[in-house]
Amino acid sequence: MPVFAYRGRGARGELVTGTLEAADQGAVADQLLTTGVTPVDIKLTQAKTGSGEPGWLAKLFEPRITLVDTMLFSRQMYTLLKAGVPILRALAGLQESAIQPALRRVIADLRVSLDAGRELSTAMRQHPDVFSTFYVSVVRVGETTGQLDEAFNRLFGYLEFEREVRERIKTALRYPTIVVVVVSAAIAIVNFAVIPAFVKVFEASKVPLPLLTRVLIATSDLFLAYWPLLVGGILAAIIGFIAYTRTEQGRYNWDRVKLRIPIAGSIIFKATLARFARAFSLASRAGVPIVQGLTVVASVVDNSYLSRRIEQMREGVERGESVLRTAVTTAVFTPVVLQMIAVGEETGELDDLMSEVADMYEREVDYEIRTLATNIEPIITIILGILVLILALGVFLPIWQLGKVMLTK
Repeated sequence: MPVFAYRGRGARGELVTGTLEAADQGAVADQLLTTGVTPVDIKLTQAKTGSGEPGWLAKLFEPRITLVDTMLFSRQMYTLLKAGVPILRALAGLQESAIQPALRRVIADLRVSLDAGRELSTAMRQHPDVFSTFYVSVVRVGETTGQLDEAFNRLFGYLEFEREVRERIKTALRYPTIVVVVVSAAIAIVNFAVIPAFVKVFEASKVPLPLLTRVLIATSDLFLAYWPLLVGGILAAIIGFIAYTRTEQGRYNWDRVKLRIPIAGSIIFKATLARFARAFSLASRAGVPIVQGLTVVASVVDNSYLSRRIEQMREGVERGESVLRTAVTTAVFTPVVLQMIAVGEETGELDDLMSEVADMYEREVDYEIRTLATNIEPIITIILGILVLILALGVFLPIWQLGKVMLTK
């Protein structure tokens, strides 16, 4: 991070000079204003050296900060602050004990910002790849209300839930992925090795081949003759798909399609709604206003389609409509959820009831994941049966005919 030399005026007009490490001149100005110094001149002096900052090659192979790292950081911060340890001393202790080099650098940067008089939430905002908008918002509320330790405790619970949801989704998609890979490998082996071996036998026998066999041979010839083009086409399609989904409209369309995928779409949909309900409940309990809460929660759900529905709710609340009415217009919640929102809004316990909504969706996701294998097995059995039938009729039927011809001779 670069180092800036500054000149400014203090509260009594005295000249103040020094150096600060920050991302840019605007960040330096913010730090000075926070400490009561009015900046007059800010100049870049040098990039930070001798601080243990790794080179680009080391950063390339360095382990990234994971969700588990952030979760443990939140838990440790809660424990230290709950015990009455000052925040700077707590960060110093975490920096010394951190095993992850990247996390150690982030904590060191937080300490530098706090030493300069900036708030913790402001310092965290400089690391969006580690601390999400939702995370920073909850920390900001904790600072404002004087309950920063409780804010970290709630964030730990939320991140733990987030990790469980991700692990459940990975578990749900692991079996179908393995089956698709195995079936694809089997098709490749059949087209590149099995069918070409039988073609030589069929050509030497001069036996009329069934239509299905001729189709398999033509397909195999296509694979053998044009496999570089086919591989290139598949890679181009994958790259094009990734590029398309990185655009705003492309991601929106793909996120909408994901929710309609048979079996898996239902799990993704319910897990996403559980994430929304849990985050909204946490924001409400932390004291975040509903409009601001919906804004930060919209960025948490990790689905552009549902994110726009949540933003639609926020716009309705800004117009003075109730949460229930805006939730109905999104057409994404079940009647049971809408009824719980109505009761929560009427009784003033919306945070508790949204937590119950999250629990309900979590139970449904857990049940569907446990029964996923049972639901997928019939589909996989049918697909494998069709492949075996095609191979049996297309490859072995001509061999049986060849055997009959040889016996008649």
